[in-house]
Amino acid sequence: MTAVQHLKRLTLSLALLGFAAHASAQVQVTDAWVRASVPGQPSSGAFMTVTADSDSKLLRVASPVAKDVQIHEMSMRDDVMRMGPVDSVALPAGKAVKLDPNGYHVMLMGLTGQIKEGDQVPLTLTVENAKGEKQTVDVTATARGLDGMDHSQMH
Repeated sequence: MTAVQHLKRLTLSLALLGFAAHASAQVQVTDAWVRASVPGQPSSGAFMTVTADSDSKLLRVASPVAKDVQIHEMSMRDDVMRMGPVDSVALPAGKAVKLDPNGYHVMLMGLTGQIKEGDQVPLTLTVENAKGEKQTVDVTATARGLDGMDHSQMH
């Protein structure tokens, strides 16, 4: 192989690595945590901040700790708190979107066991960009204390 051919292959390899790095950097998840549960509690919540580098949407979340995982929105309308599932959450390019107890959040329903404070809970997010390309992002969320919102009695 000549030096020119070697240089062309090296350049192509670096370009492909650059594309791969760009694809993996498309969505960033920070401060992921899950609310710890008590024995027998059927559900819990997961929270995080999601930032996409292009207009995208969070389509779904999966976790082995729950039989059903849904993205929910909590809102106040006419002084009444409402909560329910949504099809997706918009992720505007470059803007951090918080999933927290007072807005969008992830419901882990049909827990397979107690989530104890300090547990590491695996979550897999599926995000779709404006071109229709889907990406999965694996996240580990730390279980935090029991204070705050409890969805276990909501149906």
